[in-house]
Formats: sequence, C-alpha cells, structure tokens
Amino acid sequence: MDGASLLIVRGIIGVAFGIVALGWPGVTIAALVIIFGAYAIVDGLTNLVLGLTKTSTQGRSAATVLQGLVGIAAGVFTFFWPGITLLALVIFIGAWAVVTGVLEIAAAIRLRKEITGEWMLALSGLLSIVFGVLVFAFPGAGAVGMAWILGAYAAAAGVLLIALGIRLRSLTRAVA
Repeated sequence: MDGASLLIVRGIIGVAFGIVALGWPGVTIAALVIIFGAYAIVDGLTNLVLGLTKTSTQGRSAATVLQGLVGIAAGVFTFFWPGITLLALVIFIGAWAVVTGVLEIAAAIRLRKEITGEWMLALSGLLSIVFGVLVFAFPGAGAVGMAWILGAYAAAAGVLLIALGIRLRSLTRAVA
C-alpha cells in the first residue's frame, strides 16, 4: 500500500470514528476510553507505516514515525489504565492532540519541497492543536461534550487527510 492510500485509509478511519462519536453522544467513559484507545493505535500504526515507507513522492519521515509512536503509546496507555477519571482522560487526549498536531505541521513543512497541497496536512495539524487547546480550556465538559468534540475533530481531520491522499495519488500517477 502506497503513502497516498495510507493517508486515505487514515482519513476514512478518522471520518468513521467521528461519525460514531457524534452519533453516540451518551457514551460512557469506559466506551470513550476504548474508542479513543483503538483510534490512537490505528492512527499511530498507519503513521508508523507511512513514516517508514519510502514512496516515489516522499522519503522516510522521522516526524511521521514519531507521530505514529506517540499515537500507539497513547492507545496502549489508555488500555493499560481503563479506569482513569474523566479529567485524566481529557488531559491525556488534549496532550495527544497537541503533540500530534505539532508533528503533522512538521511533516507538512518537510513535504512542502516534495508536493503541492501540503497545506492540508498542516491544516489537519492546526485542527489537532486547536482541539487540544480547547480540551485543556474546558476539562469539565463531560463525556458527551468530549465525544462531540473528539468526533468533530476526527471527522474534519479525516476529510482533510482523504483530500491530501487523493491529491498525492494524482501526483504519483502524473509522475509515473
């Protein structure tokens, strides 16, 4: 699977996760922990593979590998401590979103010499940072509010990643 396809898969997973989180607002904290943990691991794995894969449009990326490792670690830690309080989960999700956003912006800066349209990855990173800051600003929003915020963020970032993947796929085909 090439890099463009991985971005599209990552985006589809994000959109699907966002729809589930938005459509299931009464989710309990235990279900939110499981959903977040699974999303972070899958997102981390796709980034890890993408960062380690050398494609025709980009080389290996340390920022993407690190982003993948952070996502996997966030998911694993979530499953090791499923009984954490809502406040701890809120802080954990906020920190993950900010770190992921910074790393996505770093990857976009690196890609700007390779492709056009890297702004979509940078915008996804900015959305992640804004989401993280909002989570820190309103930690008492509760499980329903957290599900809606997380769902909106995942769906918006997913749409941007799908668009970037499609653009990369078109570029790869044009080069070939």
